[in-house]
Amino acid sequence: MIARMWHGRTDAARADEYTQYLRDTGVTDLRGTPGNRAVLVLCNRSGDAADFTLISFWDSVDAIRRFAGQDVLKARYYERDADFLHELEPRVQHLEVVVSEGDLRRDAWERRPSGSDQSRPRM
Repeated sequence: MIARMWHGRTDAARADEYTQYLRDTGVTDLRGTPGNRAVLVLCNRSGDAADFTLISFWDSVDAIRRFAGQDVLKARYYERDADFLHELEPRVQHLEVVVSEGDLRRDAWERRPSGSDQSRPRM
């Protein structure tokens, strides 16, 4: 399995709005591409900025190509990304997934007993 990792930075005040925009555009397209296994969006709000890391998980480079086009390391952007992001980083990173354990779905965390060792982490 391959992890495709993208980074973008926006204003912290627009982080929630950008999160929804990501869901409506990139996450929807990623999940609709054959060979995509999952998508994870992370956000680190620090001061006036919010850094987003989007990690998508893929069966193969050919599957990534169906989403990204021929140059699989080129970042793919949508119409309003430039309105949100401080810069449009041109490249993404691909990493081989060597260990994958657990269930990252939010509903899976919420089903666990609150006193268990595997309860949802508090941030």
